[in-house]
Amino acid sequence: MGFSLFSNYTSPLHLRSFQNIAILLRALNLTTEEVCEALLEDALGTELLESLLKMAPTKEEEQKVKECEDDSPVKLGPAAERFLKAVLHIPFAFKRVDAMLYITNFESHVEYLKKCFQTLETACEELRSSRMFLKLLEAVLKTGNCMNARTNQGDAQAFKIDTLLKLVDVKGADGKTTLLYFVVQEIIRAQGAHLFSTSNQTPKYTPNEDAKRRKLALQAAVSGLSSELNNVKRAAAMDSDVLGSDVSKLSRGIGNIREVVRLNQAVGLVESSQKFCESMNSFMQMAEEEIIRIQALESVALSLVKEITEYFHGIPAKEEAHPFRIFMAVRDFLTNLDWVCKEVGMINE
Repeated sequence: MGFSLFSNYTSPLHLRSFQNIAILLRALNLTTEEVCEALLEDALGTELLESLLKMAPTKEEEQKVKECEDDSPVKLGPAAERFLKAVLHIPFAFKRVDAMLYITNFESHVEYLKKCFQTLETACEELRSSRMFLKLLEAVLKTGNCMNARTNQGDAQAFKIDTLLKLVDVKGADGKTTLLYFVVQEIIRAQGAHLFSTSNQTPKYTPNEDAKRRKLALQAAVSGLSSELNNVKRAAAMDSDVLGSDVSKLSRGIGNIREVVRLNQAVGLVESSQKFCESMNSFMQMAEEEIIRIQALESVALSLVKEITEYFHGIPAKEEAHPFRIFMAVRDFLTNLDWVCKEVGMINE
């Protein structure tokens, strides 16, 4: 128990709680009556609800504030304590605030999760359908088989996506030219020939035509691929554990509201509690249906991620330390590719 700034009474609030509430009250710029009325009418915005939650007293403080009477040795002096006393007259006031805040944020959380799962689905589709990405993989595989022609690894049919990140580590005889540099040059040659070829004969180029050919091929290899795999890069920034936790929190929030409704009904259906319970029940019916849809989207998205991981990586996503590892590997590879292509572009100019 702490002491307020007044010396003629003992405060029921701990000093830190007293100070926090006093500061938040000044920030609210509302009277006690206005806050209580808005709380009963479900008419508080997100900022006010968050401020009220920060004022929530401990169980000990709540009990002492409720017990404060005119003849009690523990008095209510400053506005912070009188405000808290008034709010606590509302049944389960801070549980109500928590429920209202959940409802206020529900739509934005749902939209965020929908967008995340849609990004994951689109990222999987981008990896499967990008022709340039597949050409790069083919070029890497062909190059690797050429390098290992006289070994038992010279006839590989596939490789793990993580191998792409090692292409900058493998260097040529000069100790500078990387394997990725060589692969990019091969892509430029093949793509340029495709862009300018008009017959089955090997085309001949003037210096200007050759420079133009290489420039266009370079743009196709970098700019085109980067834009094609835009959602892959977005998916790489996501955390599967955080997404799963967000869905679970959304589901648990409904349980908390259900508990608040039960508590309000248990104390008797006074008009304010009855309106609150009707509002909460109406919301819960809608929210439960929405959460089922979100969980279905989550299931589909994670299933597609697992499939694309097995397709490219050969390892089920559940065995990965990070289920979205494939997106991270491709994103990092694109960063390396961009750097090498800029280097190639400067040499060709």
